[in-house]
Amino acid sequence: MSISANEALSRIKVTAGTRPASDGRRLRVARRAMQWGALALAVLIPLTGLFRIDPAAATFVVLDRQIWFADFFIVAGFWLALSSILVMTYSMVGAAFCGWVCPQNTFSEWANRVTKRLLGKHAEVSLSGESLHVSAGKKSWFNWLLLGLLLSGAAMLLALIPLLYFYPPTALWSFITFRHDARLAPSLHWIYTVFVLIILVDIAVVRHFFCRFMCIYRVWQHSFKTTHTLHIAYDDARTARCAACNYCLTVCPVEIDPRNTRLYDSCINCGACISACDSLQYKTGEPGLLSFEFGERRLSRLAGQALAAGSKIKSNLGTLLGRFSWSLPFTLIGMALFVWGMVSYQPYHLTVYRADANQGAAIQDYRVALANKLYRPQRLKLSVQGLPEGSYTLSAQEASFASAGRRDVMLTLHPGLPRGVHRFVVSMESEQGVRVDYRATHVVTGS
Repeated sequence: MSISANEALSRIKVTAGTRPASDGRRLRVARRAMQWGALALAVLIPLTGLFRIDPAAATFVVLDRQIWFADFFIVAGFWLALSSILVMTYSMVGAAFCGWVCPQNTFSEWANRVTKRLLGKHAEVSLSGESLHVSAGKKSWFNWLLLGLLLSGAAMLLALIPLLYFYPPTALWSFITFRHDARLAPSLHWIYTVFVLIILVDIAVVRHFFCRFMCIYRVWQHSFKTTHTLHIAYDDARTARCAACNYCLTVCPVEIDPRNTRLYDSCINCGACISACDSLQYKTGEPGLLSFEFGERRLSRLAGQALAAGSKIKSNLGTLLGRFSWSLPFTLIGMALFVWGMVSYQPYHLTVYRADANQGAAIQDYRVALANKLYRPQRLKLSVQGLPEGSYTLSAQEASFASAGRRDVMLTLHPGLPRGVHRFVVSMESEQGVRVDYRATHVVTGS
């Protein structure tokens, strides 16, 4: 007998009270590892050539291969798989990306920790007009100077990461060491300076204010949440243990009440409140009152009617398993298209078209456009079949490429060709034996 999606989800619920007692360190370590791992991955992706952007050629680069819009299977497969994976992720864990991966949150938390360490545990940045509460024992110009140097250094390092996606590592090293490199834009140092200033203001002043009120991406994630999406659950039966502690409210980076999370709120599922509550309850040998939970949200006295109303609004969007049932096939199809596109990838491109030069009323010159889509040296040989020997001239028999790029070779047909339609083939062959043909037609009119 089949069961509903809700019943299936209820069987994998994680409820507070079934977890072993913990001091919250494991969750904190796991989240820190995920945050810094995501940042390391953002650096390694362009460094390894897995993905970057070539601004000169206006193309994406995957594994040192230029990806054109003509590479349909790669482009379509990538976006289809990515979009469906994101839908499944948002449906399952909600805004956990913000709390576990997003660099804005990672460096906002880092900046908060550094500020409290140097200026006191109550020194928090606020955009409400309140000044920093600097501890009496830490009111030192050295602490302020060190804080400024740390934030500035972080901003300078972070501003380099976007450049990795537009320039190869060797070119970026020339930029860092102030050496001339033809691959670098003349205004790149000014652009980099602007990036540094923006990032510095962000991590020094804005911080989590961006997450709470300015992040459109978090709002977008809310569109895919259901009542079964991962959320913070509060053990209402042990409210007496909670009393007037409010430690979970104090550590929440987005300043909400974790005991009263709703379908639409600013919660980023970071788990800071869970770690904080566990660290307090650990001394009693019991688990904390807060935990991550899948499945239908349990109403509490704190949630009230607002949560029930939110559940009704989202009920028509289906459950997690319902989302998976239609998004997973799209993910698999997208991955299959991407793999097929990479396997059948054409590393060279050849086009033949009429040039602008005329001889009398007839066009005698053709432009042969060659393209090497691989970021490695290549030598391509040209040949023409279908035309009589001596009836044409190629301006070059081969084209050499130091890296990915384009070349033009002129093909000139002699006036002595007889009247009629002449079909010919221009062939291009690489040193590895890869051959590309282009069929063209030349019409001779008149006597």
